[in-house]
Amino acid sequence: MGPSILIIGAGKSATVLIQYLQQKAVENDWYILLADGDAETAKNKWNNAPNGTALGVNIENELDRQNLVQKADIVVSMLPAHLHFLVAKDCLHFEKPLFTASYVDDNMRSIAAEIASKQLLFLCEMGLDPGIDHMSAMAIIDEIHAKGGKITSFKSHCGGLVAPESDDNPWHYKISWNPRNIILAGKAGAIYLENGVTVNKDYTQIFDQTPIVDVAGVGPLAYYPNRNSLSYIDTYQLHGVKDFVRTTLRYPAFCTGWNAIVQLQLTDETLITIAPDTTVKNWFDQHIQSKGLGDQLAKCMQDPALKQQLEFIGLYENTLIPAQFNSNATILQWLLEGKWKLADTDKDLVVMLHEIEYSIGSRPFKIDSSMVLTGDDAIHTAMAKTVGLPLAMGVCAYLKGEIKMTGLHIPMDARIYQPILKSLAQEGIVFQETLTAY
Repeated sequence: MGPSILIIGAGKSATVLIQYLQQKAVENDWYILLADGDAETAKNKWNNAPNGTALGVNIENELDRQNLVQKADIVVSMLPAHLHFLVAKDCLHFEKPLFTASYVDDNMRSIAAEIASKQLLFLCEMGLDPGIDHMSAMAIIDEIHAKGGKITSFKSHCGGLVAPESDDNPWHYKISWNPRNIILAGKAGAIYLENGVTVNKDYTQIFDQTPIVDVAGVGPLAYYPNRNSLSYIDTYQLHGVKDFVRTTLRYPAFCTGWNAIVQLQLTDETLITIAPDTTVKNWFDQHIQSKGLGDQLAKCMQDPALKQQLEFIGLYENTLIPAQFNSNATILQWLLEGKWKLADTDKDLVVMLHEIEYSIGSRPFKIDSSMVLTGDDAIHTAMAKTVGLPLAMGVCAYLKGEIKMTGLHIPMDARIYQPILKSLAQEGIVFQETLTAY
């Protein structure tokens, strides 16, 4: 048997990655070990496939984790972002390459020199956003530069939505990825470049009066800025642009509703004591009263669409709150996981759009490059495909010797993005481009 692949994490976004690598393992005589904090989840996702096995493991148990890493030839981490570094340190210690879909954080940067000195490849940001966004944008940027063009404006938008045929709630949203990230969205504020000016927005401004962009085949979508767009100006080598922003797409009604949620302080993570037999309505009433938000709520309830949204998520229901929830944020997440759940036959939608303005000589141009993908059902979601496939394809390319780089990388290099974009196109993940000359 050839190389062994350790996949850690078998959650929502890992389904398609697991199935793709299972197929490739059979074709190439590789072996896969799938590990998750929940043994049942791992075994269900593995589904008795050949060339591997699944097991439960406590990721925070150093000995158990290191035991797995030590035996692998390559490690794929599909864990929540805050747990990646535990695995990264083990990979460094045992000199194993590491592939993830998550952002490179300060922890990962702190070991970059050591990764390089050991001639290992740690390839991060290999999902959808971050991931496909970098690869597709760099393909355009490199092409423009090759023609002698100068880029003046860069806007990149991406969102996981619900497909129109499955859109049956007033929020026009269903959960296709980690629900915790929905609660956290925008909390760190945002910083980006607009008309040559650095714009800082705090949490209370993020969802207020969100701009609209029209996406071919989808229609008007609202967008809000991601945490720190400026850090990518250097990465993309786009110094001197007047606009640089990376954003998240939503249907417009979602942003209006979520702005109300933020203003009503329902995402607050401060620990609170919930008495036994407290209903959602009791908790909500007490919260509004204790924070002096009565006028704010009354204003929301005068808007029929907002009223419908707040009622839909169950804020006025007499359902008992389970004992384990101890903050507004955890109660809200529990409510949303029930109300925004994808039904078995529901389809999600992933939308990405790059708006890039540039000039060649004195002539200005604009490229709109969009990708729209509809999921198959609640398991084989567009989100799971777009997060899992590029990462899985990167693993395959590495094991076949097609990616030979070492060090800490994200997929900005043509040696990475060209083969991956080609493989994605074969799976139906393609970009449509419109060029406008002025």
